[in-house]
Amino acid sequence: MADFAAARLNMVESQVRTQDVTDVRITDVMRTLPREDFVPEGRAFQAYADLEVEYAPGRWLLKPRDVAKLIYALRPLPGETALAISAPYAAAVIAALGVTVTQIDAGQAPPAGPFDIVVCEGAVARAPQAWTAVLATNGRLGVVERSGPVGQACLYVRAEGGVGRRDLFDSFSPVLAGFEPQHGFAF
Repeated sequence: MADFAAARLNMVESQVRTQDVTDVRITDVMRTLPREDFVPEGRAFQAYADLEVEYAPGRWLLKPRDVAKLIYALRPLPGETALAISAPYAAAVIAALGVTVTQIDAGQAPPAGPFDIVVCEGAVARAPQAWTAVLATNGRLGVVERSGPVGQACLYVRAEGGVGRRDLFDSFSPVLAGFEPQHGFAF
């Protein structure tokens, strides 16, 4: 029988806290939330490894480091609203922080919103405009954009005048099925 409590503690101490995730609310939740509940039964042993875990065809949980850093950058606050797109573990962490979370699959159109937070586990070639469109003023979108060998975790923020974007960290997250880059000819 695997000792998942010890694995959770080790994950937080070796993969999360060492990556400058200093919000103790996040690390406290990650120490207690059973990540193995979000992966297929036969793959529970992978839940705390330093890798992405496929939980459904073409859908992955981000590495513990990546999901923690993404949530940390989003700065979730109690009472806010969030849209979690193909992000079951991130949704559970954010909900445990007092945020009301709506979950959808990446293949679904987002509900009207507005949302204070939008988060996606797994990479996309580029964040769809439909995802930034549901952000409230001062709303934040955390997503990995990847069109080559290395992706970038990005933070989008909606202001009165539009939406800004900044890179956060490198990520090797797999691209979600249906969100692959569209390459074409250039003349």
